[in-house]
Amino acid sequence: MTALPPRVAYFPDSFHEVNGVAHTSRHFEAFARRRDLPFLCVRAGDRAEAFHEDGNVWTLELPRGVLSFALEKDLRFDPAFLRHVPLMGEAVERFRPDLVHITGPSEVGLLGAWLSHCLQLPLAASWHTNLHEYAARRSEWFLRLLPKNHSTATGQKIEDITMAAVVRFYSAAQILYAPNPELCRQLEESTGRPCFLMPRGVDSELFHPRKRKRRPDDRDHLLGFVGRFSVEKNVALLARVQEELEALGHQSFRFLLVGHGGEEAWLRERMPRAEFPGVLRGEELATAYANMDLLVFPSHTDTFGNVVLEALASGVPAIVTPDGGPRMIVRDGETGRIAKDDDFAAAVAEVLGDPGKHAAMSEAARAYALTASWDAVFEGVYGGYRMVVPA
Repeated sequence: MTALPPRVAYFPDSFHEVNGVAHTSRHFEAFARRRDLPFLCVRAGDRAEAFHEDGNVWTLELPRGVLSFALEKDLRFDPAFLRHVPLMGEAVERFRPDLVHITGPSEVGLLGAWLSHCLQLPLAASWHTNLHEYAARRSEWFLRLLPKNHSTATGQKIEDITMAAVVRFYSAAQILYAPNPELCRQLEESTGRPCFLMPRGVDSELFHPRKRKRRPDDRDHLLGFVGRFSVEKNVALLARVQEELEALGHQSFRFLLVGHGGEEAWLRERMPRAEFPGVLRGEELATAYANMDLLVFPSHTDTFGNVVLEALASGVPAIVTPDGGPRMIVRDGETGRIAKDDDFAAAVAEVLGDPGKHAAMSEAARAYALTASWDAVFEGVYGGYRMVVPA
């Protein structure tokens, strides 16, 4: 007799926004639809309260209110989200889940964890964002006001306190998920909970080298970035790369910076070689990637780097830092380069200065991305569920 799949109530931090959690969550729901799995997704949205039953996949979308405040340009936190508890409770009670899965300490995740406790259901939690590093980066404006000998120690204290609070939150779950092996080990050591790998997949048909649409007379090298223009993404390094390439004598290059965020005005002022098309999706985004010659991704805080995988699928090598998840995607010297901030411009110049090496990297990048399947990712997630949900 075949065991029935567990009934999963999923509470993501974000769903419609432009970030890794939302991207993964949309693919998770799509996976449940493809496999006809019993799946309830409770999420925040801009529209009025909406509950839908579509076969085995149910969705409950709840609006954030006037008390909500911005965390990112398109992501908010609503301290009054508690008002939705009756609707949440009714949907969960009707759905009868076997476990609850949350993605972090947002208002949605906090209420999901609380409901799992009240209903005595197993709780799974996936780590998507290094909140402790984000807190430290976003405190830099304050740290710069302190004497230098106090600034470093205070920054580390902010990071340590945030990490302790987040670890305590994740310790409430019975099983954890993280996007790279290093984070899994750290979480197992700090929480005492088992942690399963939950990497990312890529749509290798959408993101494909054949989407390239450059004019035959366009001889510039196109350097790309996709993501939030924010402090924690280390986007200031992009302006520095431009200056250092010019200092090295390179003139035939320009930037394509896709996304939005608080640092956009700063970048526009300092990067006359850059085009800012805003947030792109679907075919427009796929074409943007394919038109690039290199992805320049300077973040030190990303836990995985969906955009790096999408670039590789498009046949675009990537330059990344030695910190965080992207370095585990890029094979140094094969599908791109791993470089410290001081060496970023030199790494760009090295790859683009050798057409043969660049062509080999492009081919290897595409071949690597073809091994990354969303179905395999979520099959692994369901494999982890078996630890806490009896067959």
